[in-house]
Amino acid sequence: MRAILREIYGRTNDDLGLPTEMEPIDTSGSELAERLIIARRVDAATIAMFRNEVDGVRHADRRFGAATRLERLRGQITDIEGHLRHTLLRRERAPLAGVLTEASTLAGWTSLDIGALDQAWTHYERAKSAALESGSLALLAHATAEQAFVLVDMGNTSDALALFAEAREIGERAPRLLRAWLAAAQGEGYAVAGQRGDALRSFDEADTLRPSEVVHPALPFLFLGGSHLDRWRGNALVHLGAAEAIDQLESLLDGMQSSSFVRARAATLVDLALAYSAADDREAAQTYANQARRIISQVGSVRMRRRLERLVLPGDSRSA
Repeated sequence: MRAILREIYGRTNDDLGLPTEMEPIDTSGSELAERLIIARRVDAATIAMFRNEVDGVRHADRRFGAATRLERLRGQITDIEGHLRHTLLRRERAPLAGVLTEASTLAGWTSLDIGALDQAWTHYERAKSAALESGSLALLAHATAEQAFVLVDMGNTSDALALFAEAREIGERAPRLLRAWLAAAQGEGYAVAGQRGDALRSFDEADTLRPSEVVHPALPFLFLGGSHLDRWRGNALVHLGAAEAIDQLESLLDGMQSSSFVRARAATLVDLALAYSAADDREAAQTYANQARRIISQVGSVRMRRRLERLVLPGDSRSA
């Protein structure tokens, strides 16, 4: 039952107030010896297998949402972390730490999506530590920037902007795709803080940095292809209360029918509902809110639901 409850709610035993069973203590060292032997079996094929498992969760999350996959992701993290803890040589630990970074960063993002901010922060702390061991500044920059979104959701935009800036410094020599993503992430932070000029300059920089090839083999967790950067800019315009957000976002909807990015479409619908509400168009705001609500209920995004709950229709003191 504990496993079922963890999967349903995307929470740990501690989060749910469930007791944790005490494990017996091994005083002979036999368990350690066994784990060291098992860790020696980790090779390039094993690491590729771990990475494929994490990538599978990532793609499922884009299509179906986070909560039901978080328990599976936690299991993968425990498995990878156990192997890393008992792998001896740095040349073998570094690639394993890289996979742990990807898994932990994804767990942080999915935890953020279900509104578990403490849990998200812990995942990002693990991700940053693992990134340092992996030796990848690109992974460290990405994990640092994503952690800043926890601060954004807490309403602590000043610290979030400081963390975004640090992430960009860390990733200043990273591939152009990551630097473009980092610029856009900082742009969203500026937009939430109401700093229009800085926000738009950051998105202009992201557009300039974005390479023609928007898939990078070392950055499988990033995607800025198609209309995604334009959608992100539209989201920033909504935060800024800019009237042009409506035209920006509506022009993208027809190209977002793919089932591969269901959550992205839901986020755009939420943005349009808020933008039309700001423009005093009650009917359009209600229409987009209803469409967004249907998808949000399917993917289980607490983050998007909370944002939609802040919608107040024109002429109505009650939320939509």
